[in-house]
Amino acid sequence: MMEQNGTIMLSLGGYVEVEKYGYVYFMFLLPVFVVILCSNGIIIFIIWIHRNLHEPMYIFIAALSLNSILLTTPIYPKILADVLSHEQSISYSGCLTLTFFFYSISSSDLFLLLAMAYDRYVSICRPMKYSSIVGKTTVTIFLALAWFLPAFQLSVTMVLQSKQKICQTTLEGFYCNVKMLKIHCATPTYLTLWTLFNLTSTSLLPVLLILFTYIKIFITIYNSHGEVRKKAIDTCLPHVTVLIITFSLMCIDIIIALLGAVLPKRVSLIINLQVLVYNPLCNPIMYGLKMKEIRKHIKRMLLC
Repeated sequence: MMEQNGTIMLSLGGYVEVEKYGYVYFMFLLPVFVVILCSNGIIIFIIWIHRNLHEPMYIFIAALSLNSILLTTPIYPKILADVLSHEQSISYSGCLTLTFFFYSISSSDLFLLLAMAYDRYVSICRPMKYSSIVGKTTVTIFLALAWFLPAFQLSVTMVLQSKQKICQTTLEGFYCNVKMLKIHCATPTYLTLWTLFNLTSTSLLPVLLILFTYIKIFITIYNSHGEVRKKAIDTCLPHVTVLIITFSLMCIDIIIALLGAVLPKRVSLIINLQVLVYNPLCNPIMYGLKMKEIRKHIKRMLLC
C-alpha cells in the first residue's frame, strides 16, 4: 500500500497521456475555472447590490451560483496541479473530503431547484397568497435544508467509508467521486443501504417533487390566457433546463463510475470533463441570458 509520511496515498489513474498533454489540460482548464468563478461571481454580485433583486427567486439563483463556486474551488486547483505534476496522487482523507464536497453540493443544487420550483408554483398558481407563503422565513428554511441536509447525510457516508479496509490504491478517475467505493476490499450491506438511501432522499426524491410541481404549474399555464402564459413560461423555462442538465450530469457521473472498466479511458475522461465544465457554467449562462432583470443589469455593467 502506497504511503507518504504515514498517510495512505491514492494514485489517480484517469488521466490520458498526462506527461505528453499536461500543458494542454492546463491551458484548457485554467480559463474554464476563471470563467466559472467570474460568471458566477457576477451573478451573486448583481443580486447582492440591487435591492429589486432581493426576492426569493433571485436569492435561490445566487445560492446556485455560490454552489458552483464552492464545487469548483476545491476540485479545479487540485486538477491543475496534477496535470503539471510528475505524479498524480491524493491522500485518502483528502479524497474523502473532495468526494464529500462534490456530492453534497450537487445534491444541494437539486434542493435549491426544488425550492425554486415551489416558489414558481406559489407565484403562478396562488399569486394572491405569494407574499404570505414565500417570506423570509420560508426562504431561510429552504436554504438551510438545501445546504445542511445533504452535508449531514454525506458526512455520515464519508465517516462510514473511512472505516473500510482498502485493497487497492489506484482510483480510476482524475477526481474523487463514487469510484472510491471500488478501492475497498468489500462494501458492507449497511453502507450499500445507506448509500441507496442517500441517493433516493437527496437526488431522486427532490427530482420527483420538482417534476410533480412543474406538472401542476404547466396545467395552470395551459388554462391561462396568453400574456400570463408567456410570462410564466419565460420564468419557468430556465429552471426546467437547469434541472435537466444538473440531474443528467449527476446520472452520467454515477453511470461512468459504474461502467468505468467497460468504457475506454479517453471516453471516460471526456465525459467526466464535461460534468465538471457544464454544471458550474449552466447557472450563469441560463439565468444570465434568460432572466430579464439579471440580463439587464449585466448589460449595464458591461457598458460601464
